[in-house]
Amino acid sequence: MRILRPGRSLLPALCCGLFLGCSAPPAQELADTLIFTESGQVVGVSSEHPVVRWRDIPYARPPVAELRWRAPQPLVGAAQERIAPSESDILCPQEPGEISGTDDDGFVGQEDCLYLDIVAPEDYTRKAYPVMFWIHGGGNTSGHKGTYDYSALAARENVVVVTINYRLGPLGWFTHPALEKSAAGYDRSGNFGTLDIIAALEWTQRNIAAFGGDPDNVTIFGESAGGRNVYSMLASPLAEGLFHKAIAQSPTAQSYSPEQAYNADQQFSNLDRGSWEVLKELGKDNDRVGAEELRGLSVQTLLGAYYGIDKDHAEPLIVNDGEVIPEEGLLAALANPAYAKHVPVMAGSNRDEVTLWLGLNRYFVDADDVLFGVLPPKLRVREPDLFGYWVEQRGRGWKVRSVDRALTNLEAAGYSDLYAYRFDWDEQADNWFVPFSQVLGAAHASEIAFVMGAPMYGSVGEYMYPDTDSAGAMTEIMMSAWAQFARSGKPGSVADTSWPVFTAAQPDVMVLDAGADSVKVLRDSPGLDGLLTEIAETASPLSDLETCMLVWELVTTVGDAAYDEYRQWNNGSCASVDVPEEKAAVRAALTEKYGSPDVL
Repeated sequence: MRILRPGRSLLPALCCGLFLGCSAPPAQELADTLIFTESGQVVGVSSEHPVVRWRDIPYARPPVAELRWRAPQPLVGAAQERIAPSESDILCPQEPGEISGTDDDGFVGQEDCLYLDIVAPEDYTRKAYPVMFWIHGGGNTSGHKGTYDYSALAARENVVVVTINYRLGPLGWFTHPALEKSAAGYDRSGNFGTLDIIAALEWTQRNIAAFGGDPDNVTIFGESAGGRNVYSMLASPLAEGLFHKAIAQSPTAQSYSPEQAYNADQQFSNLDRGSWEVLKELGKDNDRVGAEELRGLSVQTLLGAYYGIDKDHAEPLIVNDGEVIPEEGLLAALANPAYAKHVPVMAGSNRDEVTLWLGLNRYFVDADDVLFGVLPPKLRVREPDLFGYWVEQRGRGWKVRSVDRALTNLEAAGYSDLYAYRFDWDEQADNWFVPFSQVLGAAHASEIAFVMGAPMYGSVGEYMYPDTDSAGAMTEIMMSAWAQFARSGKPGSVADTSWPVFTAAQPDVMVLDAGADSVKVLRDSPGLDGLLTEIAETASPLSDLETCMLVWELVTTVGDAAYDEYRQWNNGSCASVDVPEEKAAVRAALTEKYGSPDVL
């Protein structure tokens, strides 16, 4: 959870979009790359790397009209049709912003969005390469396949990479009695985005051999909410046999009961945007509305109501419906042998995860005007000790809740090939205006560029992913480890340091950084209780209120919220502190003083 609500744009003065990739030369169709798939005929296009790319292949019928809020349906009679790639990125409906790579007004994207891209080495016709299946992040409310170009990874490591879209937000996860009454089977699940990912994996199994991919060696990998979706595939009985290895990068691990996803009469006060609340925002009678009326809502109307509800609490995405996701919940299901896939799993987090949200927030960072505001402001951290402590503890908490616990649960279910990492690289190219290495460092999502082999972060990509020996070394480490894991189920060694297996008894974590002296094996797995005890017993630069805010974030984010632990922490010293209310007051004060809680 962010300590302060961000503005619409994190770096509007410096970049066109935080997660945009680099621009590339116009792609040209390549001769002799026509492939027949069950979705139609698709022709490959060129890349700056020795690979072939196939774009915008549909893997299911468009989920529109009567197919909105239903399980994805297979395409019928499309095999003889020619697939024409879109002239622009295809996005599922979402808010504009950094992750969507747009600054449009209103909402962007289209419901007809269930498409995937494939990139393969140029000798794909003669090989059966390992397949890496990418699930993008974005909180399950934003993001799209077009942000990610894995051409460099495919070329360097001889792998085939599939990137997909899946339904997002209230179109991807929506549980309402009106829909359940008129539905059967998986149409009742509420987990439509999860079902999309499963459908894309099924399509991959049936079609990837024609692209040079080995359907018997598929590795799913994803970051942030994409990492949570990786966990969903490990937990879902419907994903059995569809993949053979899994990588979860900075995953989250929350899931919600159907009752929480509906949240009738706002029964769960620490949840926002349940379907009952969305319809109330629309002025609908939840007890009388029908499925036909809901499916008749325009996307703009639906998303307007959904995002019209302020989000100060958790957002119910991933539903424990009892069929797609086990009723016991995502994390618990990972520990249940009944759902175990018994595949190698690698999971990890970044040391400075939350700087992506806090690094340009006026609570922590200030800005000095340059030339009376003509140039971008010069940024500086207000209180380095406070900022550093907060970032360190939140980073440890992320690892404890979404990496250590998930891997420990998988071990309990019988998994044996488990590996953990922490990404530490922070040698960005600072400039006079922004000390990127201080305010962002090893931030959330910063590792993706090194796996992908191409900058992200829009026009600040040259700073976040500079052309330096250190960045080159880090790219080689990440690409090699990820591809080696995809090939063999083991990430191998890093800088002559053996990557140990993670177990509950020996929770070893490989620290990934450039330079032989930086690579090491770490054992820092205190569990949430141990971390909270450390905070209670160790002096820190935080005030009492700030400490309560930190503890709230540790127990309510990344994993299932533990509100009782917050109330009981340190003999109840924070029980009377309403953190969401306190944060709202801080945001209001910063907005009144500066016009926005954000520096830029």
